[in-house]
This record gives sequence, C-alpha cells and structure tokens, in this order.
Amino acid sequence: MGPLEHDRRSCRGQGSCRGPRRRCCLLKGCEQFFQPDRPQARYCSPACQEAANRWRSWRARRTWRKTDGGRQCRRQQSCRYRERVRQRQESEEAAAAETTTPCEGQRPAETSENCPCSRPGCYELFVPTLRCPHQRFCSCLCRQALRRVIQREARWGRRRKRSRCSRRRIPPWRTKVRRRRL
Repeated sequence: MGPLEHDRRSCRGQGSCRGPRRRCCLLKGCEQFFQPDRPQARYCSPACQEAANRWRSWRARRTWRKTDGGRQCRRQQSCRYRERVRQRQESEEAAAAETTTPCEGQRPAETSENCPCSRPGCYELFVPTLRCPHQRFCSCLCRQALRRVIQREARWGRRRKRSRCSRRRIPPWRTKVRRRRL
C-alpha cells in the first residue's frame, strides 16, 4: 500500500501539501464549487471569467455614459443613427411608395436613480434607499458573496506578508552590539 495522496504527515517541512480549499464561483448565476488552481482564483472556468469581463465592460459603459463626455458622445452617435435611418427610409419609400414602414419606437427613459449591482454577473438595477444612499448591492446575497472573496484575499495577503517577514534575517554584522564601558 503506497503513501496517501494528501497525507499531511508525509509533507512535513514542505508547507501545506494541498492547494487552496474548494470555493464557490463568484459569478452570479454560476455559483458552482470548484478546486482553484491558484490561491486568488475567483471563477470556476474561463467561460465564467469571460462573462465577468463582459459584465465589467457593461458596467464601465453604463458609468461612462453618465458623464458629460459620455452623454455628448452618445448624442452624436444617436444623430448618426437617425441620419442612417432617414436615408434607409427614403430609399425604401422610393422603391415601394404604397407600403408604409412602421415607425420606430422609443425606449422609456430610465431613471438616473437606478444603480447596477457590484457583484460580477449581476445585471440587476436597484434604487438606493434614503437610509443607505451609497448602496452597492441589489441584495444581501450579492453583498455576502463579494465580502467573502475580499476577506479571503485579505487573509491570504496577510499570511504571505507574515511569511515574508519571518524569512528575512538580519546578518550578524548588521546588528548593533552595544558594549559596556568599564
């Protein structure tokens, strides 16, 4: 019978023989448990990583459009779009005069009060309450999921810092030795 694969007694002096513990994927909607390949892994697969990147860019676009530069750029984009629609309608009217094209509708204006959730993959918009005007999450489940990840990464960083400090030794010629005068 050979040695156990993850026996702590067989790897003394080598640190921990197991990798990081199983954890839950941070992406909302996935939330599967996985064995991370590196200590600070947040997502279970490259597909979840890509979905989180898409969510991050969606949130950045939404935030940028609230700025003055973003609004101005969006206005110019809308003008170009309306011009293209006008040209398309004129060419269609010339081709078929008797058929009418349906008018394009307009989306209802979103209130500027709606804020996106800060958890990756959560596209829910919410209105911050008067009690908590700086609210960042749509629910306590989203808040707890991100808090769990941030606390785990902080613990990992503190452990690394502590282990780095304990390894550093001062050479004997650098220590100050005070001699007593007789």
